[in-house]
Amino acid sequence: MLELLDLLWTFFKIGLFTFGGGYAMIPLITESVVAKGWLETSQLIDFIAISESTPGPFAINIATFVGFNQAGILGSIFATLGVVLPSFIIIVIVAKAFSKFATNKFVLGFLRGVKPVVVGIIFSVAVSFILQNVFSFSFKELGDFIFKWSTIIIFIVVFAMTRIWKKIHPIFIVLVSGIMGLIIYGLIL
Repeated sequence: MLELLDLLWTFFKIGLFTFGGGYAMIPLITESVVAKGWLETSQLIDFIAISESTPGPFAINIATFVGFNQAGILGSIFATLGVVLPSFIIIVIVAKAFSKFATNKFVLGFLRGVKPVVVGIIFSVAVSFILQNVFSFSFKELGDFIFKWSTIIIFIVVFAMTRIWKKIHPIFIVLVSGIMGLIIYGLIL
C-alpha cells in the first residue's frame, strides 16, 4: 500500500508543478523515477517512446506505464490518478473564477513568464535525449562521445519525410521509425 501511495504522491507532485503539458513533465518524471530506482534512464527512454506512440495524452500514458511497471494494475491506476488530479482540481477552480482571472495583469504576467521556462525545459530534454541516443553520452559518467550512425540514419529519414510530405500523419512516422529500428537494431546490429 505504501508503494501505491508513493506512486500517487510522486505523480501528483509532477502533475502539480509542471506547466506546458506532457513534454515539460519529462525532466520531473526522469528525476523522480530514476532517483527512486523505479527505472533506469534507458528504460525510461523506452517508456517515453511507447507513451508517445500510443493513443492518449503523453503524461497519462507515461504515468500508467511507470505505475504498471512498479505495482501492476493498481500501480497504474494510482500513478495515473496522481498525474491527473492536480490538473482536474486546478481546472475546476479556474473554471469557477475564469472571468476574474482572464484579464488579471498578474495572471497574464505569470503566464508570460512561464512560457520561456517551458520552452527551455523542453529544449533541455531534447538536447539530453540527443546526447544520450545519438552520441551515447551520459551526464553522470561524462564518458566519451560514441556516435550512433543507426540513430542518425533513422532521424534523417524521418526528418526528410516530414519536410517532403508536410501533412504526413504522425502514426505513419512512428510506424516507419519502428520498422527502421526493427531492421537496423533487430536484423543488422
